[in-house]
Amino acid sequence: MSKQTLLLIGLFIMSFQLMIAQGSPDYTGGLKMKFNEDGSKYLRIISWAQVQANYGLDETFDGNGNENSPLNFNLRRARILMFAQINKDFLILTHFGLNSLNSSTLSPTGKGDGSQLFFHGVWAQYNLGENHTVGGGLHYFNGISRLNNQSTLNMMTMDNNRQSWATIGLSDQFARHLGFFIKGKFDRLQYRLAVNDAATATLDSRVAVAGGDAVYNGRALLGSKDAGKTYAGYLDYHFLDQESNFLPYKVGSYLGGKKIFNIGAGFFLHPKGAVINTGSETAPTLDGENVSIFAVDAFYDTPLGEDGSALTAYAVFQSNDYGKNYLFSAYGTGSMVYGHVGYVFKGDVTKTRYQPYLSYGTHSYDAVSDSRNTLGIGVNAYMSGHNSKLTLEYKKQEFGALDSNIISLQAMIYL
Repeated sequence: MSKQTLLLIGLFIMSFQLMIAQGSPDYTGGLKMKFNEDGSKYLRIISWAQVQANYGLDETFDGNGNENSPLNFNLRRARILMFAQINKDFLILTHFGLNSLNSSTLSPTGKGDGSQLFFHGVWAQYNLGENHTVGGGLHYFNGISRLNNQSTLNMMTMDNNRQSWATIGLSDQFARHLGFFIKGKFDRLQYRLAVNDAATATLDSRVAVAGGDAVYNGRALLGSKDAGKTYAGYLDYHFLDQESNFLPYKVGSYLGGKKIFNIGAGFFLHPKGAVINTGSETAPTLDGENVSIFAVDAFYDTPLGEDGSALTAYAVFQSNDYGKNYLFSAYGTGSMVYGHVGYVFKGDVTKTRYQPYLSYGTHSYDAVSDSRNTLGIGVNAYMSGHNSKLTLEYKKQEFGALDSNIISLQAMIYL
């Protein structure tokens, strides 16, 4: 192991010790402005930041043949979320911020694309009785799996499993679709269903090659009548404590604060969302390919006795069909199995607690014989629950010629 690697690990350990010594006040619900005495009319504001130091263990080079620095810094997320009710029958939510601001996306005057704030979500919702709600806008009531509805405030791993956010940039704006949703529960069965417009612009701007594989830009190439809508849903049954479904964001780890066991299933459908060329290069014939993604998952989170220790575990199987032999960036027609498990050591819940964790995912593709395998080993240090925590993680990813090894330290605070 190089001297630089040893030095970095030493700095990581020192960072944990320094942050622990500083402590953190208890979180009591954040900034909530009450408009009446009982607090039923209010505006709540939540702000959070996640800052990373990433150290690559593999040599990489830029476009000019110069070796890249192994140590890089990243403002992974900087967000503000606001929601308000002046009547129990309706709510409005606004969520904006930026992601992954680093040396490549910084701009000299802060006016570049990477420096800009944008809306992650803006929607209004109306209650239909006590247990059911309908709403619309740029929303996050997604289908497929728990991880496709994951909150970024309380993930157990440093970040979400990338392949679980299965439509980012292909049919949506950063995992949010523009459309209408209905959500609610029947006793212990919770549900969310949505019909949305597919985005015309897509990260996949490739041209469909004659006799070749599918590309995901059906709405742009076939029009909105044939390929304009997407349909999504997720249902989960709550065997033990019931989770809130007031907002769409699924919790990553309760640190033993609840006793949860849920089994869920979900889907995403985009008729003719992908396109293949069944003609020739000079006379192309574009045919739509239906995009369909299905998943089943299970989530378990429980305290272990009365000493502050806790267990969190999650597993998902996901079947992905983006069209014939589709393979682009993190997406591909095939199947995925992913899981993670974490253990909170016993200790005083008002003081710093530690949670080592392990994650593993394997993703097979129809287009190639190689599978994408991702291993994560990490530890969280919770100074004030998820509101103030440090995460140290080693992540290894293998896929074809890719063999990536990265050590990351992330500091997160949300208020």
